[in-house]
Amino acid sequence: MSDDEREERELDLTSPDVVTKYKTAAEIVNKALQVVLSECNPKAKIVDLCEKGDAFIREQTGNVYKNVKKKIERGVAFPTCISVNNTVCHFSPLSSDETLLEAGDILKIDMGCHIDGFIAVVAHTHVLQAGPIKGRAADVIAAANTAAEVALRLVRPGRKNKEVTDAIQKVAAAYDCKIVEGVLCHQLKQFVIDGNKVVLSVPSGETRVDDAEFEENEVYAVDIVTSTGDGKPKLLDERQTTIYKRAVDKNYHLKMKSSRFIFSEISQKFPIMPFTARALEEKRARLGLVECVNHDLLQPYPVLHEKPGDFVAHIKFTVLLMPNGSDRITSHPLQELQPTKTVDNDPEIKAWLALGTKTKKKGGGKKKKGKKGDKTENSGEAEPMDAASQE
Repeated sequence: MSDDEREERELDLTSPDVVTKYKTAAEIVNKALQVVLSECNPKAKIVDLCEKGDAFIREQTGNVYKNVKKKIERGVAFPTCISVNNTVCHFSPLSSDETLLEAGDILKIDMGCHIDGFIAVVAHTHVLQAGPIKGRAADVIAAANTAAEVALRLVRPGRKNKEVTDAIQKVAAAYDCKIVEGVLCHQLKQFVIDGNKVVLSVPSGETRVDDAEFEENEVYAVDIVTSTGDGKPKLLDERQTTIYKRAVDKNYHLKMKSSRFIFSEISQKFPIMPFTARALEEKRARLGLVECVNHDLLQPYPVLHEKPGDFVAHIKFTVLLMPNGSDRITSHPLQELQPTKTVDNDPEIKAWLALGTKTKKKGGGKKKKGKKGDKTENSGEAEPMDAASQE
């Protein structure tokens, strides 16, 4: 085995230190989600909530791995986004934005944290109301949740990415919903939030991905977005885009002084992970970012929308494909759902949901203490909808 291969191996889940870093990042991002959710009230300003999520992650990651010999990078892996109602994703506005939450809003909260480049991401859907969620709002959340539960059971060593794509389509259709196009489940690696192995949400002529088989010791961000609309979201206003990622393989000599200034700041502060334009000097940022994007130095994360009146739900979790089975390390319980549709009459979906998430190995071995996040997973094997819908 070459030194490169050995180093590559030591940086995957065969290393207990790597597993610990993933789980530490997951614990922080799960708490950050809880903190943001607790502040989500009518008339709360969305930008303040996004700032709170990012600040919590920065503070908590700053408190771990402080006394190690070699300084390690840690912090926000994906800026906190709160996308409301028919807005699909990536809404993390600038400080000057005045958008407020309103009673009855359907919120998609999306965020990520990393320790030493080992990334844990989570997204969760919450309705700003008391009591159970009913009607089409319940359908779209149940569709995302059940699709996520099925994906958890199919993202397993030996299975293929296409199996997951086909299964989540079927689940969404059972709730008379659509899986939203353009969303990809990515493999996660150290400092890589969008690894080469992916699961396509919707097969389409425009987006092609290589067939791939899941393998032991890999990590995935399972990302499910469902809609009561047609599932083909549109970019309405490029000015809403505030999240970008440095394209490390691209170079270009920028012409404008403001662009060079901003690009230098990005290269120093955010060389690898996605970031929000809020973190840059705002006056210069808007001008400079345009030239950087036009020359492919930055990858934008656009704010996409379904049609007004459509309901959209988003559930994302991080899963470690451990030798003893799948370990979902990020999640949050849903509100009680009373959907109008059910998957109880579909034997194929029921069979997927009945699959275990742990690998049965010969011999005993010590049983690890359960973690908070395991509760929904284990109880989910029998009745995933109920397990995840109790708060």
